[in-house]
Amino acid sequence: MSTRCVSRIVRSLILAAVCLFVLPAIGQGADAAKIELYALQTITQTDQQFLTGAKDGKSAVIVGELRLPRLGTERLPAVVIVHGSGGIMGNEDHWAREFNDIGIAAFILDGFTGRGITATATDQSQLGLLTMVNDAYRALDLLAKHPRIDRARIGIMGGSRGGLVVMGASMKRFQRMYGSAEAAFAVYLSFYTPCSIRYIDDLDVAERPIRLFHGQADDYVPVEPCRQYVEELRKTGKDVALKEYPGAYHLFDNPVFPLRHMDEPQTARHCSMEERPVGQVINSQTGRPLPSTTLASNAA
Repeated sequence: MSTRCVSRIVRSLILAAVCLFVLPAIGQGADAAKIELYALQTITQTDQQFLTGAKDGKSAVIVGELRLPRLGTERLPAVVIVHGSGGIMGNEDHWAREFNDIGIAAFILDGFTGRGITATATDQSQLGLLTMVNDAYRALDLLAKHPRIDRARIGIMGGSRGGLVVMGASMKRFQRMYGSAEAAFAVYLSFYTPCSIRYIDDLDVAERPIRLFHGQADDYVPVEPCRQYVEELRKTGKDVALKEYPGAYHLFDNPVFPLRHMDEPQTARHCSMEERPVGQVINSQTGRPLPSTTLASNAA
């Protein structure tokens, strides 16, 4: 999918959330007027630790890059951008530029480098799937206190593993355990999300817009589980929608590296899992529990 097409997608995406992101004046261009780097204190958890609310994970310091679209003193809307299994790639940079171009600050969250991880695509067991949900809340803490950011207009977006983080961050159960005391995310934007793992109370999500975007040709993280999940959410009255793109593959928004087929990366395309009981993820077909390493190795 071309960069021009990605630009059209991001603009339509933002306009769809205009009720929460009251757009400021169009920026001067795609380059940030100012860039600030931040260290975030967080913890590294296994999925079982995260799901049971344990706070005894390993201490970690991660980093984030805040790109402000222009100088001044007015408060701006912002979006936390969460990377996928490849770490920060061309699509995160591209989205940050697109947001800056329409006057929205972008905070690119790096959950890997500070933990000594380059990528998890071929070994997802290096990092629990949900620990970056906690990271995202800590980024929200920081932005809510920033003098240039409007704490009422902070959104979150991410793709693949990052999309799973976005959806996890929307769940009230996880918000109660780890959420920010400073603010709440105003909108959730999730790309080619692995929806094949179902968590307890995962239909109890934030009363904010949730938008999923998925390629119909994606054979790495198929769209069907997300169709089912979105339909269930809609039946509960949630403000959620799934936009599908015919012919689009995984990473369709990456202008440098669109993914058409990969044999080595670990993916959940053939798996269906659910949390039962609390903290224990099982194979939905067999009812057998999965070790935490298996859980991590079977998601994007």
